Amino acid sequence: MSNTDLHPITQGTPLPYDILDTTHDNAAYPGTPLEIRGGGFGSDAAAHPTNANQFYALTDRGPNSDFKGSLGEGKQFLVPSYSPKIGLFQVEPEGQIIKVKEIVLKDKAGQPISGLPNPKAFGGTNEIPYDVHGEPMTKDPSRPYDPKSNPVKTDLNGLDPEGLAALNDGSFWISDEYGPHLVHYDAQGVEIERINPFGADNRNTVMAGDTPLLLPAELAKRRTNRGMESLTITPDQSTLVGLMESSMDNPDKQGRQSALTRLLTINLVTGQLAQYLYRLDAVNHVNSALAAINEQQFYVAEHDRQFPWQQPTAKKLIYKIDLACATNINDFEHLTDMAAKSDLAVTLTQDEQLGLLIDGLTFEQLIAEDEANWQLLDKLGIYPVKKTLAVDVLKAIDYPHDKLEGIWLRQDGSLGLLNDDDFAINDSDKGIEHKYLDAEKRVIDANRLYVVTPSV
Repeated sequence: MSNTDLHPITQGTPLPYDILDTTHDNAAYPGTPLEIRGGGFGSDAAAHPTNANQFYALTDRGPNSDFKGSLGEGKQFLVPSYSPKIGLFQVEPEGQIIKVKEIVLKDKAGQPISGLPNPKAFGGTNEIPYDVHGEPMTKDPSRPYDPKSNPVKTDLNGLDPEGLAALNDGSFWISDEYGPHLVHYDAQGVEIERINPFGADNRNTVMAGDTPLLLPAELAKRRTNRGMESLTITPDQSTLVGLMESSMDNPDKQGRQSALTRLLTINLVTGQLAQYLYRLDAVNHVNSALAAINEQQFYVAEHDRQFPWQQPTAKKLIYKIDLACATNINDFEHLTDMAAKSDLAVTLTQDEQLGLLIDGLTFEQLIAEDEANWQLLDKLGIYPVKKTLAVDVLKAIDYPHDKLEGIWLRQDGSLGLLNDDDFAINDSDKGIEHKYLDAEKRVIDANRLYVVTPSV
């Protein structure tokens, strides 16, 4: 078999999984166990650099559910010992998918990391971790919670992985929802280096000249559970490209009313960093996957997190985007020159924590105030990335899932799409239950792979 062979995939081919836990009650069927599955390989996907029939897939922080306990809103970690991981999968000649291996993510000392939230100074947004009994997870689990002597447990190395880039040398870059952090792992899953917005973090060892390279400070304004959802690397291996999932709380929750996200490029050779605007189709949409076509063009997944059988107007879209004519909003000198040449009486300033401001407003505030302000940006010469619809997934295939979170760009130009199965569990008003496919309550039993062909 040559590396250019591509074996056929039946639409909805399941990825293999094992069973992590059956000790919880299924809220949908009281008295029956909730089967937590050791799948979860749906946070992102990436092509194997040399084998056309293999792809990598990423888990997130582990089985968890929304939970409000004694300390307020947070997450209940149903398998507290879980470590996020990368899986390598192969499509067999008959079309089934096998798991070749798992790569557990580890810190620089080679110890498996957890999925617990970070300390506040390094990206934590006060997400309270609760254990399987609904009690706050504390630094010393043998003693009761005390804000000073026994505070809530956090993990400096904890990640909620969401974006994956597989490099030709066998290493990986991963983006997450906590910092956000961009972390470089070797082929065995051991951390090499990272990039985040926190200047006090001595793990930031990627250099831009004589100083560590940092993400723009405003990215730390990411919404809880809405960080850097997507990541890829350009084919020449020079540039990481990351995309925030949703509009940020920049400077506050007003920003959530804007259909604006931010795309970041980082040249790993020169240290040059650029930032662009992405215009979502609707405020309730999210970006969830990114795959590089070349150094300027990318496929992006945009969707509304709805189950199609529950919401007939659900959207699952793949766009082809182009950066060629988009404006780098980090180029302050160019932007001030463009503003001066316009007939608009506006003032541009650069805030250390909030980024570029237009008349004192962040981009998120500006668009939240009035969607027509996209025209204002246009007059200032600030253009978002160009979007062209490549696949309307729900029109192309029978796709029953809520979360479209992985794009595998295959060597023949087709796209392998991977859903996030959330370890086969789902939050509901009644508690934790299995994720369902349709009104007959057929269980969605795994991550599944689908293939579509882009129209552009």
